[in-house]
Amino acid sequence: MPGNEIRAFLGDLFTSDDVVLQIALSVGIILITAKYFGTLAKKIGIPQVAGQIIAGLLLKFLPFFREFGGTDANEIFQEANQFISYMAEIGVILIMFSAGLGTNLKSLIKSGVKATIIACCGVFVPLIFGMIMALCFWGFNGFGTTEFYQAMFIGTILTATSVSISVATLKELGKIKTDVGQTIISAAIIDDVIGIIVLTIVLGVSRDGGAKGASTYLIVILKTVLFFVFAIVAGYIIFRFFKWYDRRHPHSRRIPIYGLGVALIFAWAAENFFGIADITGAYIAGVVFCSLNDAHYMEQKIDINSYMIFSPLFFASIGLKTDLGGMNLGLLAFSIAFVLVGCISKIIGCGGVSKLMGYKWKESLQIGLGMMVRGEVALIVAQKGLSAGLVDSKYFASVILLIIVSSMIVPVLMKKAFAGEETPVAGEEIHPVEATPLVTDKDK
Repeated sequence: MPGNEIRAFLGDLFTSDDVVLQIALSVGIILITAKYFGTLAKKIGIPQVAGQIIAGLLLKFLPFFREFGGTDANEIFQEANQFISYMAEIGVILIMFSAGLGTNLKSLIKSGVKATIIACCGVFVPLIFGMIMALCFWGFNGFGTTEFYQAMFIGTILTATSVSISVATLKELGKIKTDVGQTIISAAIIDDVIGIIVLTIVLGVSRDGGAKGASTYLIVILKTVLFFVFAIVAGYIIFRFFKWYDRRHPHSRRIPIYGLGVALIFAWAAENFFGIADITGAYIAGVVFCSLNDAHYMEQKIDINSYMIFSPLFFASIGLKTDLGGMNLGLLAFSIAFVLVGCISKIIGCGGVSKLMGYKWKESLQIGLGMMVRGEVALIVAQKGLSAGLVDSKYFASVILLIIVSSMIVPVLMKKAFAGEETPVAGEEIHPVEATPLVTDKDK
């Protein structure tokens, strides 16, 4: 049977006149496929999110996903796919809220000046290197042009750090309690905070049209400052109320439900009133609650919803939106350059400044390698760029390649970098950023 006839047959077989039924079918297929490929990816040593993205890429062969996010699909498919896109957007808000809940403010404060400086260089060196690399491919036509903002956004994608792979490797090597291990963890957390702020400013400037002049930049910076003032004032009031409420109703299901409601409102207020990315609002909401006694309990409950449905839909939707049809030698060259610049810039930025602050050459290399992995945050940043029209869907292939390559080579390189060093006595207490006590669920 010819290919077109097979597609037509499958289209008839998997098409329902009821939008709700079509949504149920589409979501069911995505969840099962994403979970299977996520598990498969974990078994071969790469992040589960990479497997879930690949699942999305493969699902594009099904008739009702072929035009995902486009306008060429029939009305039923369009409505179903639009619903999935909305769910994916909520998914990314939950992911960032959970990341905020997992932030350890005490560790950030204790990390001191060194980790902050390393994090700053780990953001700005990849940002500059990424911009230069992109402009070499697209050409530089001056500040305020479309190419300039697109190149700036490519650099912004490279600012993200995913510390999970590095932490797992440090645990395996018994180095998580060392000075280098603590520096990597603290710098990675601060790195993400600064990266979110950079994303906020870049999106704000590009959205308001930086070509209008310096006043636009000042307005965006002013809006950003006002947002953080609002977040501090409102966050403090909300934190005090939740702290009081948490003492009266410990481990109550109401706590994470109310917290989620606040996160969604923060996400809405951030973008609606301040022109700030909604994920920034969600992340800040998580930071507001991260010092509560039940912060870990809240994180557990949020992660259940995220893990079960929203996260797989988000990461699979990345694959569904990725356009591999535009892959050519030019895009392949861009992807290779993107990966090389993404990896090298973190080593130069984080490792180089570590050496200037007194670390030995070997320790500086270890810190640079530990900050090199990219993961969920890079995908989230890329997704926001797609929504804002700052990056074409075909460039998701470059981001996915960076995540897979960095996730696979960092554990190997870190083991070589730590080779020959004495391993601490087994059974040491794990750093509070990673060790979270089990909570007895006494839900009310």
